[in-house]
Amino acid sequence: MKPESAPSNGWETTSVRSQWLNQHDAGRLISFSLPCPEVDFAAILAAAAGSSRFLWRDPDGVTLAGFGTATNLIAYGPERVSQIQAQAQQLFASARLLADTPALAAPRLFGGFAFRPDFVPDNIWTAFGPAHFVLPHYQYLEQGAERWLTINAFIAPDDDPAAIPPQLREALSARIEQLAGLDGAATVAAAAVAEVNYPLTMAAWEEIIATTTDRMRTTELEKVVLSRVCELRFHDDIPIPAVLAHLDARYPDCYRFLFEPRPYHAFLGATPELLVRVDGAALRTMGLAGSIGRGADEATDAALGQALLDSAKDRFEHDVVVQMLRQRLTPVTTELSVPDTPILLKLGNIQHLYTPVSGRLKEPAGVLPLVDLLHPTPALGGVPRELAMELIAATEPVPRGWYAAPIGWLDYRGDGQFGVAIRSAVCQRRRAWLYAGGGIVAQSEADKEWAEAALKFRPMLAALGAQEVVNG
Repeated sequence: MKPESAPSNGWETTSVRSQWLNQHDAGRLISFSLPCPEVDFAAILAAAAGSSRFLWRDPDGVTLAGFGTATNLIAYGPERVSQIQAQAQQLFASARLLADTPALAAPRLFGGFAFRPDFVPDNIWTAFGPAHFVLPHYQYLEQGAERWLTINAFIAPDDDPAAIPPQLREALSARIEQLAGLDGAATVAAAAVAEVNYPLTMAAWEEIIATTTDRMRTTELEKVVLSRVCELRFHDDIPIPAVLAHLDARYPDCYRFLFEPRPYHAFLGATPELLVRVDGAALRTMGLAGSIGRGADEATDAALGQALLDSAKDRFEHDVVVQMLRQRLTPVTTELSVPDTPILLKLGNIQHLYTPVSGRLKEPAGVLPLVDLLHPTPALGGVPRELAMELIAATEPVPRGWYAAPIGWLDYRGDGQFGVAIRSAVCQRRRAWLYAGGGIVAQSEADKEWAEAALKFRPMLAALGAQEVVNG
């Protein structure tokens, strides 16, 4: 077994002087990009095993992959989002993009936030902080017919900028040659599952739901999202690229992500939920709440979808989310489009009530202020927000960590895209922890909420090669 400090086949090592890396406080960011051949993202990640690795693939066909670490941005406490914003602005303020680097290939930060600002890393989330972003040493981008590889490094104050491009070009050209020689999609078999465990029993879940719905009848609490955990142990190390390839093939309409800030500490998933996308003044988000399974045939599937649309409980749960989006976004937008009725978003094994939301920002300031404004939405927190957050902290036996929290990317202009980190797992070598939950309202029934969470476990269980057990 390789130690966690094992190098990664030289992928993060270049002829660029090592002191340029991880020292952005004392240096200036310099980025250089070159066109590169099409490469399967899973092959890139497999070749970069043993280093930090990052991935974002959206339903629009954009792929961002990174490996190695140029620098970390970390923040704590209730001001963590604004602190990351300030750090990112400082990082990019003096950045130099060489050789007319196109905007789409320019450096981007990968990262996200814990569900709670007061999160303290535990043995599950030991490599993750309340807010953590990484500027990768190498960044691969694929969008349409364009493919670029970018190298990010730091130049010391007394270095001559004119002497840098040849060295960066040499390092980047070597990596592009390696990319061109990689095999296709990762074909590593899933690790054999040794143990599947659900710490929360059905009896305990029934008690939690009964207590919660009773509280809703005597307090202002309207909705709260409660989750549970599935723990997996494997006989061998989990093949992260193969897991992501599985998710990518089955959930192309989701946002597939990987954040692995430290080797063998990976958070990954395929979330259907966009928290926010900001591009200049343009804003996109969605309301996604209310779920039901898929049918075995077209007629059954359509009937299930109609039952979801007709469900008073699910429509209430969904409407709470949409009302919050309208209330929070109206003051900061000049235009806001919020359809009156939801439609169905059909995924591989589940369908959701879905309301697409778009608008124009009054005073564009990047994506992070919108992340701060919207997280947590009632789709993963509850209403009222503070009361729901208190109940979640007091009720859930396993802290959420980064589950159900914002994850995504941020570019040098401050624009970016963040999903809500559901349908996800955090992995450490031969162990994985999966999270799934559902919205609890006064009409909720424990057995149905249990079954809904089991449905939401399935994508990651299948990707990891595990089979659901009876109490799942």
